[in-house]
Amino acid sequence: MTLYIGREASKLWKRICAEITTEINLLLDNWKYLLAGLIFQYIHGLAARGVHYLHRPGPTLQDLGFLLLPELGQDKAYISETVFSCVFLSFFLWTFHPFIFKSKKIYTVLIWCRVLAFLVASQILRIITFYSTQLPGPNYHCREGSKLARLPKPDSVLEVLLINFPRGVIYGCGDLIFSSHMIFTLVFVLTYQKYGTRRCIKQFAWLVAIIQSLLIVASRKHYTVDVVVAWYTVNLVVFFIDKKLPELPDRTSGNSPLLLPLSTKDRESKTKEENHKLLNGNSVDPADWRPRTQVNGKILEDTNGIHVDTAMNGA
Repeated sequence: MTLYIGREASKLWKRICAEITTEINLLLDNWKYLLAGLIFQYIHGLAARGVHYLHRPGPTLQDLGFLLLPELGQDKAYISETVFSCVFLSFFLWTFHPFIFKSKKIYTVLIWCRVLAFLVASQILRIITFYSTQLPGPNYHCREGSKLARLPKPDSVLEVLLINFPRGVIYGCGDLIFSSHMIFTLVFVLTYQKYGTRRCIKQFAWLVAIIQSLLIVASRKHYTVDVVVAWYTVNLVVFFIDKKLPELPDRTSGNSPLLLPLSTKDRESKTKEENHKLLNGNSVDPADWRPRTQVNGKILEDTNGIHVDTAMNGA
């Protein structure tokens, strides 16, 4: 038993090391996209903090979801956040499963490049939307009488740039249409829908997304329109951007090293090699590497295995 555990542990360690090498090579080629996506997450948070300075509390707007769904109350507002945290954590861990499991379909770096592209596009639309019209926030800390409903003018630029993290993010107001929680949830679910392998998990993920939508409205963190707009906007964004992005290499065929995208150095070396072959008179395609003989200024190809001298004698 001890020998078996040791052997399996050794295999796992080798698999992790091999995956780390692969992902580092991908990271060297794609770090700019990942960094840009992460920086935009801060910009999105900064924009949400900025709109809080413009927020003016007022009577809660009439909402169909508020009429149909019972209010959870402040003491149960954590439920929707707990569900969202579970969705975020489970998706994050799933993107790193190639480091451990033998059966794998994705590359961690490439999947996060794709996810961040979906998030950034959706968040740009969200920023434009909630700055266009500021609605009175339905959340408890955004209502009239709450000290957090309106922010005083900042004393310095640094105060705005620091966005009072994490309190400023948790107790934000004014960034309503459309729900940021639903952006993340739907992007994660749609990504797993395409690249995940377990059908039951896919179905469960969509169920969780619906439950998350209902909990957000029941917690009075968003109006129903914020959730509804998120559902069709994020789906459309993912649909169109996914068509523009290059498809991820499929690792299920067992030839994953051959399907890896070439790094910049590899592409340059391959181009030089092909040019060198062309200058020497060799074809780039290995299938065309056939014996050639020059007779009377003409190049004859020995395609049928017949000697040239035999052909000459028979002429």
